[in-house]
Amino acid sequence: MSANTTTLESLYEDYEDYPAFDDKTQSLRNSMHMLSMVIYSTAFLLGVAGNSLVIFITGFHMKRTVNTVWFLNLAIADFVFTFFLPLSVAYLALGFHWPFGKLLCKLSSMVAFLNMFASVFLLTIISMDRCVAVMCPVWAQNYRTPRLASLVALGIWMAALALSSPYFVFRDIRHSSVEENTTYCYNNFALSDSFQSEEVVKLEEYRHQALVLTRFVAGFLVPFAIILFCYGIIMVRLKGTRLTRSNRPFKIMVAVVLAFFICWFPYHVFSFLEMSAAMITPGLQTILVVGIPLASSLAYLNSCLNPFLYVFVGQDFREKLQTSVLAAFESAFSESSGQTLTKSKSSVEVECHTL
Repeated sequence: MSANTTTLESLYEDYEDYPAFDDKTQSLRNSMHMLSMVIYSTAFLLGVAGNSLVIFITGFHMKRTVNTVWFLNLAIADFVFTFFLPLSVAYLALGFHWPFGKLLCKLSSMVAFLNMFASVFLLTIISMDRCVAVMCPVWAQNYRTPRLASLVALGIWMAALALSSPYFVFRDIRHSSVEENTTYCYNNFALSDSFQSEEVVKLEEYRHQALVLTRFVAGFLVPFAIILFCYGIIMVRLKGTRLTRSNRPFKIMVAVVLAFFICWFPYHVFSFLEMSAAMITPGLQTILVVGIPLASSLAYLNSCLNPFLYVFVGQDFREKLQTSVLAAFESAFSESSGQTLTKSKSSVEVECHTL
């Protein structure tokens, strides 16, 4: 596998290293590029607008609570990523020519995965926080503070930065021939443009596989398992209580899990498929041409969905939206709405000293 081989995280720009496309596949590829630009542009507009509103409300308009700390950090992660999306749109529109320099090439890739890890970790912490609030409401009332939440959020950012830093290291630019005058932004796992020996090629493969596996385990498998476990406990604990007559908490839980799965699972599937690109077949080539843009777009759309996952589900939001957008968002982010899950079952109000 060469340093220039295509990778899912490089937005499939290095297909020139594959066997030549036939006319039908090339036409399909061009169509997928157009679709990607439309989706990226939509994600940029919705993501910047939605996350800016959430940042304003949770950071400057509302009292600082645990919930506002979670949603503020989630919105910051999504805002920073969507803010960089026009670079990807321009890259596609220019036919995979990167005129923005090496630093932005590295930053745009690192920010994408910084957002992925930070968002996933924050969604996981939100599910754990709600689980603790249901299981141990007295402990949560005494120790669940904005200061503790801020420290946890700081730890999340540090972990996300550590896991995304390899993408800054391996991202590089490569100039094509003088005739083409094109600059590519790609993943240089060899950290060299010189002639590659067999040992270097194996090192590239190892680094690539290590990143894909780490991304899948740390950025999907473990968080998804924790989210399912936490919301499963909440549903079991609240079964049979008066809250079962209110669909909002359960709709939110289902929305979070489904959105997480739908947005990220295809991305990781195609990450594994892409690792077999060295032995690409015409059939796999077509699958990658269609699947990689769609999987990347779904993952990117998650950044504009996150501000609304906990907001647009439930009758109370629609009722408050008729009065004021700010009131609707404040209701969704308020501590009281996040803690209604704990108020219906007084029998669980015992100290959880083991936590």
